[in-house]
Amino acid sequence: MNISAPTPDQIQRPASQRFASANYRENNVILGRIGTLETRIATTKEEIGAAQEIRYRVFVEEMGAKLPFDAMLSKRDFDQYDHQCDHLLVIDRAITGSTVDQIVGTYRLMQQNTAEENNGFYSQNEYDVHGLVSRHPDKRFLELGRSCVLPKYRSRRSIELLWQGIWAYCLQNNIDVMFGCASFRGTVPAAHAQSLSFLYHFARATDEWHIVPQTDKQDLIDLMPAEALKTKEALSDMPPLIKGYLRVGALFSPHAFVDTSFNTTDVLIIMPLSKISSRYINHYGADAERFNA
Repeated sequence: MNISAPTPDQIQRPASQRFASANYRENNVILGRIGTLETRIATTKEEIGAAQEIRYRVFVEEMGAKLPFDAMLSKRDFDQYDHQCDHLLVIDRAITGSTVDQIVGTYRLMQQNTAEENNGFYSQNEYDVHGLVSRHPDKRFLELGRSCVLPKYRSRRSIELLWQGIWAYCLQNNIDVMFGCASFRGTVPAAHAQSLSFLYHFARATDEWHIVPQTDKQDLIDLMPAEALKTKEALSDMPPLIKGYLRVGALFSPHAFVDTSFNTTDVLIIMPLSKISSRYINHYGADAERFNA
């Protein structure tokens, strides 16, 4: 989605505004560690810039996204939302160089209070997130987005570490619901008919978690009847991130959004923490302690 973007130097939040997790930024808290990999929130402008460069390498150079001119010129994926977000990093300490050189993955996190005080949620451009949040005034929402990991690090270990970081972040910030757009590659939903239809028939958000699209141009993802689906094919076509959410117990929007700028077909994921499978809570620890030694 093409959104007017500030320059890279404008990603630093003004002094009058604080990042959602200022304690992480100031104390450089490690949220998880596996082998040489560790995860924490970015603490400097340079680290955020490095995360944006990782996003550019994945979204533009690998996936063919078309960003605004300034972003393409600087070879960084950045927009007006970056300054109001926390940026979760995956860092490989085995790489020679500074921390900036060691960043191999990132995830952008936006808490509800900072969204409401600034530009709103990014996903509001595609789905009626405001309506969803308004129906749950007693819950705190966290938007997840811009997830990417360099090809060499797309392993179970890296994914586990990202989940560890997010889980620890949610616990320490009293988050009740995670949500955000996740993507299939390409702008033809029918190319993912098996997977999208599987999400529609077996993991669709309904009732209190129902979400509606912002425009009537978004199509339902029930492209095939349930009885025609082949589970193995449906799961094998899913990107690891979407498959991971599905296994944890996430719910999915019944509509897909075709994002021509990023060359993707998006679905909105809704993950109430109360619905997370107990085996995953046991895996990471109720206090997010397993990978935080």
